[in-house]
Amino acid sequence: MAALANPARKIELVRVTESFLEAHGPALEALAGRGKWPVEVAAPRDLDRMLGADVVHQGIAVACNPLDMPDVAELRAPDDSAVVMVLDQVNDPRNVGAVIRAAAAFGALAVVTTERSAPPESGALAKAAAGALEAIPYIQATNLARALAALKQNGFWTVGLDGEAETRLADAPFDRPTAIVMGGEAKGLRRLTAEACDALVSIPITPGIESLNIATAAAIALYERRRWVGLKTV
Repeated sequence: MAALANPARKIELVRVTESFLEAHGPALEALAGRGKWPVEVAAPRDLDRMLGADVVHQGIAVACNPLDMPDVAELRAPDDSAVVMVLDQVNDPRNVGAVIRAAAAFGALAVVTTERSAPPESGALAKAAAGALEAIPYIQATNLARALAALKQNGFWTVGLDGEAETRLADAPFDRPTAIVMGGEAKGLRRLTAEACDALVSIPITPGIESLNIATAAAIALYERRRWVGLKTV
């Protein structure tokens, strides 16, 4: 529904079940009237066949084009509280969607990821983002090192999350525009990515637990950064 309400999203076709129409018919009709795209009624098994039996579609499927996204070099910080989330080869679409949702919740300007070894826009990613994919740019960079260099040139301080870093997240100086950089689910930050960061910080967790889910770690980092900025501006 967030995609349908987004005027920047080009919609090709909407398919819904009778039960979805019963629950959301008026809202869907209003959006369809404004966007002038076709709506077809389909049986649940037809949506299962089209999307895959393991997909929880809740009675609606939307065929649409990917959103046009800015280049990383276009990202500018309006003030020192600006933050960007950068993902280094995070390839699970549900994790990426959850990170996008957290980034939007904490006012990030964008989520930047790699063009390779990262998921494109998809139903699974959009569903995990819970509408946030329509609210925040999801930018896929051809070269992450160059993307970080562009962010630095535009005034962003780049801080990577690394479980082995001696500096704790709470001790990071978040008094400037910041790009928070996170590595993939299995190996974390790649060496060259870590070397490209201005600083590395860790989230302290209980001994014996190897790591946090990446979306959880992203939410903690974004919250800590927001809290730090809030405290320093009181």
